[in-house]
Amino acid sequence: MSSEPAIFFSDPNERQGSFLRRTFVLGGITALGGLALTGRLAQLQVVQAQEYATLASANQFNFRLVPPPRGRILDRNGTVIAGNRPSFRVLVVRDETKDLDQTLDLLGRLLPDTVERRRSIIREVNAAPRFSPVPVKSDLTWEEFARVNLYANELPGVMADMHEARFYPYGGAFAHVIGYVAKPNDRDIAAIRERGEKVPELLYNPGFRIGRQGVEKALDLDLRGEAGGNRVEVDVRGRVVAEDVGGSRPAVPGKDVVLTLDTDIQNRALEVFGEEAGSCVVMDVRNGDILCMVSAPSFDPNLFVSGVPSPIYRAWADYERRPLLDKAITGVFAPGSTFKPVTGLAALIKGANPDRRITCTGGFYLGRRFACHATHGSQDMREAIKNSCNVYFMTLAVEIGPDAIAEVARAMGFGQTFDIGIGGQREGLVPDREWRRRNPVRGDGKWYPGETPSYGIGQGALTVNGLQLAVYTSRLANGRKAVMPRLIKSVGGVERPPSGQVRDLPFPPEMLAVLRDGMNRVTDVGGTGFRNSQLGLGAVRMAGKTGTAQSRNYGSGSRKGAGRPWAEKDHNLFIAYAPIDNPRYAVSVIVQHGGMGGGTAGAPRAREVMKVALLKDPEIRARIEQSGFAETEDPGSHEAGALGAADPPAGAAE
Repeated sequence: MSSEPAIFFSDPNERQGSFLRRTFVLGGITALGGLALTGRLAQLQVVQAQEYATLASANQFNFRLVPPPRGRILDRNGTVIAGNRPSFRVLVVRDETKDLDQTLDLLGRLLPDTVERRRSIIREVNAAPRFSPVPVKSDLTWEEFARVNLYANELPGVMADMHEARFYPYGGAFAHVIGYVAKPNDRDIAAIRERGEKVPELLYNPGFRIGRQGVEKALDLDLRGEAGGNRVEVDVRGRVVAEDVGGSRPAVPGKDVVLTLDTDIQNRALEVFGEEAGSCVVMDVRNGDILCMVSAPSFDPNLFVSGVPSPIYRAWADYERRPLLDKAITGVFAPGSTFKPVTGLAALIKGANPDRRITCTGGFYLGRRFACHATHGSQDMREAIKNSCNVYFMTLAVEIGPDAIAEVARAMGFGQTFDIGIGGQREGLVPDREWRRRNPVRGDGKWYPGETPSYGIGQGALTVNGLQLAVYTSRLANGRKAVMPRLIKSVGGVERPPSGQVRDLPFPPEMLAVLRDGMNRVTDVGGTGFRNSQLGLGAVRMAGKTGTAQSRNYGSGSRKGAGRPWAEKDHNLFIAYAPIDNPRYAVSVIVQHGGMGGGTAGAPRAREVMKVALLKDPEIRARIEQSGFAETEDPGSHEAGALGAADPPAGAAE
């Protein structure tokens, strides 16, 4: 009997139960998914509706920063010396160009000078944030602006607009004291981060500029203002399609800064230097206001606004007369004979008699011969200042020593910096025995007697700057107060008083009167500055002191500048105040490597600048007119060649 396979079927009820279980599981999963989806939709549309509406709006609208107009800088009379002007420019937005190289090729046909900067333009465009316009060229002419707009449809990603650019109407006249503005660079960003501060978004704006040097740098935050912004509607690619005027915020202009400078005096000071190098500082001896602070030669700060071409900057940097250096506060020089009143005052304090007579035989002997520029014979202190006699002041210097001279020099303003609101000042050097101990020569920290004669006549290790000379002259002329210099008159309409307390000078007024009497004689008949310091303003006269400072050791050779290279010629100095009977203004002039005596190079320049200051003073001008002197010259207008520097010096070359 054979066995056959048998098929066994499960119970129908069992099969149905298994199906129902699977159906229930799948249905449960589906229901849970539906509930989760419904819950998520409810969360998105009800709970988080406002949040996503805000994000959607943010994607639709962008807030683009608008740089604020930079605050103006004005002189004491309200004349704008740093302002803003409208400027046409062309910009490129990288993300809106199909091909940057092709776009720049087309732009180069319209603006040929952009071809030279092509590499730097590509670098700047690639470094800019997305959809951020990058200036390709500023200061377009109207013809260039119109040409770019005419072909705008063929230049995707290129736009032309008008903005405000920094403008310095007087060019180089105020370049060093005001400084200039330029685009922020990587070093600026790094410096902010190193201080632990957040980098303002405005610094990344391609049209924004920050201050460099001078007032522009020192008061940069005040001058910047507050950024505004335009709320614009953009498409999915981030391109602007409309502006939401109601959501935009206007920029707040920076604060105006008023300086104590006078435009006419400043312009005249730079003018009289011509091709020479040096500095001129004018101060009001009553309150310390700086009316003029010029460094020559100068440079045009307007070129820095859009970027100085490399060849021009290299020419400035390589020129031996250093136009980029502020010689009024950064350059330091030996003061030469302008320092002799300091030695005289130190001797008076030590008990010297100003009527004591010392005989000049043409040289002073102390181990070796120290020459005088003439043989003056017997003279007292007033006559020695008039004649600028080396022998007289060398004799006094050796008698009182270097420490006594240094103490008076510091009290008169040397060897220090002043808080005038801008940086870059060098304090120079006022040496004494302690300084020599700290700065030995070949290991020897002793002050030797042979160093003192040169120190007494403003040579040796002694160095000063033009501002210090003006402060020194102002204190001499004032006679009672240690006036402090002031440059910043007000910021945002708030007055800025002079920094530091104005103390009484620690010297008897009668001693300073002796020095002023000697300086009055310098510009009188027979004085070293007589011929080239005559103001021609009737009874209003100027007192001064000439100076010639060696720039190198000549050995036994001649110090005359004729035939020598510029860098080997002497420095020429002149300090002065006027009017003699009631001093109001003080001036210091340094002619770097002038090659002539201070009475020939410095005095005529000081004279021309002082005349402008005096003629602009209503009280002094009225006095001149009342005395019957018909001086009607406009102080802001001068004929070229008015210096008379070719006139030979009267008396000695000092």
